[in-house]
Amino acid sequence: MRGRDDGKRLGPVELGGELGERATLVQFSSAFCAPCRATRRVLTEVAGLVPGVTHVEIDAEDHLDLVRELDILKTPTVLVLDADGRVVRRATGQPRKADVIAALGEAV
Repeated sequence: MRGRDDGKRLGPVELGGELGERATLVQFSSAFCAPCRATRRVLTEVAGLVPGVTHVEIDAEDHLDLVRELDILKTPTVLVLDADGRVVRRATGQPRKADVIAALGEAV
C-alpha cells in the first residue's frame, strides 16, 4: 500500500456510513470489476479480525464527484482512514491481507 495521502478527511456524509472507532477501510469498486469482489472479501475479513475497524464499499460510478476529488483512477482502490477520517494510506488493485493489516498499523 502506498504511503501517506494528502491528509484529506472523509466523514459519514462522504462515506454513506459511520467511521470505524479506530480505522476505516474504504473500497472504491465498480459493478464489473472482478478484483473488487476479492478485495471485498479481504477487507471484510480484516475488519472482522481487527477490533474497531470498519469496511465501507463505495460504488465509484455512483459517486463520481468523490472519485474526482480523491483522484481515484481505477477500481479497486482502497483508502485507509484513521479514527478522524484522515486518509493515511492508499492502494490500487487487489491488496493482500498482510499488507492491509500492516497499513492499519499506521492508522490505529
